[in-house]
Amino acid sequence: MERIRMLQTAVEAARRAGRVLAERYPAGRSVSVKGYRDLVTDADTAAEAVILDLIRARFPDHTIISEEAGGGEISSGYTWVVDPLDGTTNYAHRHPVFAVSIGVLERGEPLIGVIHDPLRDQTFVAERGGGARFNGAPMHVSRVAGLRDALVGLDWGHADEVRERILVYLHRVVPRCGTLRVLGSATLALAYVGAGWLDAYFHLALQPWDAAAGMLIVAEAGGRCGTLEGEHYRVGVPGCVATNGFIHEELLAVLRGPDVFA
Repeated sequence: MERIRMLQTAVEAARRAGRVLAERYPAGRSVSVKGYRDLVTDADTAAEAVILDLIRARFPDHTIISEEAGGGEISSGYTWVVDPLDGTTNYAHRHPVFAVSIGVLERGEPLIGVIHDPLRDQTFVAERGGGARFNGAPMHVSRVAGLRDALVGLDWGHADEVRERILVYLHRVVPRCGTLRVLGSATLALAYVGAGWLDAYFHLALQPWDAAAGMLIVAEAGGRCGTLEGEHYRVGVPGCVATNGFIHEELLAVLRGPDVFA
């Protein structure tokens, strides 16, 4: 069955790319600037080549969108959405928080999601209607029921205006949540929500490859992904709020204001 082959290929490709990243991690690396506060390393492109070669060999008719190589629009059939190294800034600074992310969309909707952390050998997998798994075992979101007890994740984004908006939201969230974490890898943060290691996560500037796998992992683990306006999240929307479901509405209300310190 093609769906099983796609899932097996996504896992295999993520783990192969992860080996490339792990092998290169201790060594020197070539780092280039591709945009404002946006880096790319030789490891990004090497890991990406491994992934794309495997997908093209097995599914030559499928569309592929990848962070470094680019690609076309999301197709009406199957679209692979690839981030060969999410957390490039961390990787370039040898901060050990990064991952490979591979999502498969069917007519624009998430079908398969795989996120692999090569340093910790942790693999998060989800299949539409099939639940989510961590290293082969079923995984579920946390059951934290109140924001005051919640561990909330976020990331800054690159643009100054995005960071300024994040500061506004922090002004509202900090006094009302348990505590906060910034990972520097959106894909891992979404996986952590699915695993119950974070209770919520929000980001204002996601790209398709940041969310295609993670949003499915959250949903299949029993959580919820939406926009800051409270709508259903779709791949390509920049603003995302992912939670265990129990604190979703409370977090949205807090993000919308008013400020505690106003």
